[in-house]
Amino acid sequence: MAMCTPATGRGRVRLNVGGRVFETTAATLASAGRDTMLGAMLDASWNECCPAAAGGDSVDEYFIDRDPACFAVLLDLLRTGGLHVPPGVPEATLYREALYYGLLDRVRAARLGEFDGDRLRLAASVSGRAPGDGTAVRAAPDGGCCVSHGGAVRVYNWMLEERRPVYLDHAPINDAEYLDAATLVVAARKRPSRRDGGVAAFSALTGDLRHRFRVAHDRQVRSFTAGALAFDGRSNIFASCKGRFNEYGIGVWDCTTGVQADFLYEPPGCALGDADKLQWLDDANTLMVATMFPRTDSSFISLLDFRDKSVVWSWSDVGTPASLEDKHAVHAIVMDDQRTVCVINQYGDLGFLDLRSNAGGVRWKSRSKLSLSRKTKVQSEETCYPKLAVHGGQLFASTNDAISVFSGPDHVLTSTLRGNNGGAICDFSIGGDRLFALHNEENVFDIWETPPPAII
Repeated sequence: MAMCTPATGRGRVRLNVGGRVFETTAATLASAGRDTMLGAMLDASWNECCPAAAGGDSVDEYFIDRDPACFAVLLDLLRTGGLHVPPGVPEATLYREALYYGLLDRVRAARLGEFDGDRLRLAASVSGRAPGDGTAVRAAPDGGCCVSHGGAVRVYNWMLEERRPVYLDHAPINDAEYLDAATLVVAARKRPSRRDGGVAAFSALTGDLRHRFRVAHDRQVRSFTAGALAFDGRSNIFASCKGRFNEYGIGVWDCTTGVQADFLYEPPGCALGDADKLQWLDDANTLMVATMFPRTDSSFISLLDFRDKSVVWSWSDVGTPASLEDKHAVHAIVMDDQRTVCVINQYGDLGFLDLRSNAGGVRWKSRSKLSLSRKTKVQSEETCYPKLAVHGGQLFASTNDAISVFSGPDHVLTSTLRGNNGGAICDFSIGGDRLFALHNEENVFDIWETPPPAII
């Protein structure tokens, strides 16, 4: 392998890849970046005597024992910025070679456009191979995902190839979140008379257990059921916790050391231990905790400040719905401005709560133009309740077998995503420039991508 300096764009470099000769410029290889294998070939600290470094016309040939057809695609990507894959080049092989050269991020950027809910296109559907229905899907930062199935989490890389699954003592999984592309944190339910459940971190690459996060109460380690998970973007992991000896509330652990950093015990009327949605608000340095119908008879949303262990804002629909025809909130999310909570009810209506006011009620926004009222009643019988997500200033809401996209300050419906016939959508997740939608009937998840812009 040869190394040259990127000091000049005039020098030519000849590469023999698997017996096929390619000739290019030092500037083209340098455009891969110094943290890539090709960029490292041009690093002066490796070889200060490369002919191309001197800016001369002499050309040396360097041999790389890899696939030449894939290298041709990757070299063309560096030259043009476009990804053109001939029919005879398998995508899995191309991704493997891109990983070797350190160009996988470049391939992903060329394959996927900037995420835009109004331009998403169905790219693929993956059938689950685990017994039973999937219950949750989570997008990975690198474009992969994981799907929870009972006591296991099925993990997929960006190429949608299945990795080794994750097991937490085979206890039923309540939530799973990516701490980073290589680390998966899992929350599981405790089974009667068993010391399992809780929170643990696993390798998303190998499925190996990395750490268990313990809850201590009265100086004793307790087994507990963990519900929803969240991270604060720095070093803390949050989880709703429910045990047998007053360990009801929100646990906090340092994700680096695994040490329990704090525990906020459940105040009266907050239902923190049963929370099924947590979200960290960086601007306000608080945690949103939502326990939603039908998990409990009514819905509770609170903002917690761990600096003084206080509830700084709360809302509940206790006593508000008078009949089944009234509006119960079934999911909640804080909007990008971190001043508004959006909720969705079992009939698909959107509601908004102002975090700057403790007195205001829900401002409901009808979605009647979607004609979903009749269908959502059927959906509630199937236990696939609507879900919400925000990304890039857009609001996403799942109802039945579709995901609606709302844009702008008035949350105008701008597009609807409807995939394969896999039944109602029980969960969806956005990350790694993709949207993943998990269907309940056929255990299928769809992958939605934004096409890249045309290269002129």
